[in-house]
Amino acid sequence: MLRWAVIFFIIAIVAALFGFGGIAEGAASIAQVLFFIFIVLFLLALIFGATIFKKR
Repeated sequence: MLRWAVIFFIIAIVAALFGFGGIAEGAASIAQVLFFIFIVLFLLALIFGATIFKKR
């Protein structure tokens, strides 16, 4: 998922360089949403991974 966020970020930068503001804005917003989803899933995996595999 982080890979897709980076891909959309690169698309946004290239589109902005060529003057396609709408496409750049759309790709940047998609990249931002994917990045935040990745962060949430990563934190959940850390929390649940630490609690599930915790030795008692």
